[in-house]
Amino acid sequence: MNRILIDPLAIKHNYQMVNRWVGDHGATLTVVTKALCGHSGTIAALAGMGVTSIADSRLRNLRDLAESDPGFEKWYLQPPAQSQLEEVVELTDVSLNTELHTVKKLDEVARKRNAVHRVILMIELGDLREGILPGALVRLYNEVFQLKNIDILGLGANLGCFSGTVPSVDQLMQLVLYRELLELKFQKELPLISAGSSVLLPFLLEGRVPGAVNHFRVGEAILLGTDLINGGTIRGLRNNGFILEAEIIEMKEKSLTPSGETADEITPFPVADETDEKDRVPGQRGYRAVVTVGGLDTDISGLVPVDPSYRIAGASSDVTVLNVGDNPGDLRTGDTVFFRMGYSTMVRLMNNSYTEKVIREPV
Repeated sequence: MNRILIDPLAIKHNYQMVNRWVGDHGATLTVVTKALCGHSGTIAALAGMGVTSIADSRLRNLRDLAESDPGFEKWYLQPPAQSQLEEVVELTDVSLNTELHTVKKLDEVARKRNAVHRVILMIELGDLREGILPGALVRLYNEVFQLKNIDILGLGANLGCFSGTVPSVDQLMQLVLYRELLELKFQKELPLISAGSSVLLPFLLEGRVPGAVNHFRVGEAILLGTDLINGGTIRGLRNNGFILEAEIIEMKEKSLTPSGETADEITPFPVADETDEKDRVPGQRGYRAVVTVGGLDTDISGLVPVDPSYRIAGASSDVTVLNVGDNPGDLRTGDTVFFRMGYSTMVRLMNNSYTEKVIREPV
């Protein structure tokens, strides 16, 4: 039995804090909900918190949202696929774009629907994900500028989302200068620079984000409180919005080292926490708890036991094994163990139909 325990009070706290920081900067906030994988209970909780703008990368989630709560402004977080252009215009208010051909097709679809579709033009600034090469920006902008059913809402960039590079103020200033260039050349205001994200929040708190960066797309920091620059949790945020509960199916005292020859190829999920390996002596024994979450369910390497004395010894496709020392809590089969989790681990669990999702009621 695996359950994700969702604490709406922790999420609300984080949302209110991030929204205040962004507002104090003179910017607006769109909450990235793709990690929720369309979980209706959490989406409803966000609406109750006052969230008005959300972003997702799955059109099915946005369709469900449009049917259940049409009040949200909806952003589509990836460049649209050619096979999904009709749905993008139907279901979303804003999409992120990098290809001229795609934007022209969006214009055709919007014209047939007697609608105007808004776009953010995403610029490549070194993270090497999607983005228009700066040398091609003016030419592409000139073509998009002439489309009658496309409204260019602004410029954007993905920073620290793919290659692991730490964003810089210089990159943000490049976006500001590109906007100034385009506004001067085409005599049309570009309202937004959409470059803020969870990774930029530490910069924001240090006062290092240029004032012209006036739109933030934030998910991970609101849901998990993660500090992607320094590690750990951003000061002032909570890290207990999503907790995994897994059941113990075996508890036994065993050797802490395997017997016989080992081979890396036989270990498909090498996730052992080796922080205490240096203190281990040959023949040492301890209690091991086998719990019900495995590699089939999620990325085990992103699990962190809430009890800091527990260590992950390893995992298979079906189970994870914990070293629990002398078992001071007298854990038994049927008891449960709790884990915090990284973003990748959370996304896979939320998308996993085998994992129950439970909204915790306020006490």
